[in-house]
Amino acid sequence: MFHIYCPYCEEHREEEEFHPKGQAHIARPADPDACSDAEWGDYLFFRDNPRGIHHELWVHAVGCRKFFNITRHTVTYEILETYRMGEQPTITAESLAREEKADKVQVADGGQQTVGASDAALASMKGAQA
Repeated sequence: MFHIYCPYCEEHREEEEFHPKGQAHIARPADPDACSDAEWGDYLFFRDNPRGIHHELWVHAVGCRKFFNITRHTVTYEILETYRMGEQPTITAESLAREEKADKVQVADGGQQTVGASDAALASMKGAQA
């Protein structure tokens, strides 16, 4: 069993008190009457199912009964953050990728970044050396 932090109650509670409600941050079409059947079907039925970072909508069903969002890693089931409705996540797949890439950077003699450098940066370093 694990504990989930409720951003409204401001305490960790047992997972049995919470229920997942699907993907978070889904934008409702501005004018549903103007949507095609395919666009409306995409909005209603199709959701992301990523391997990695995912933002989910949850409800504290047994506690305060309020909805909130969770940023969760779908491979490890690790909950990275919880935040209130209307707030934006501080952790995204892009931000973690940038941090991971920065952690793998090695600097060679002369201050040139080698491991973890982008292909364009490596090409410009080779061009400057020639």
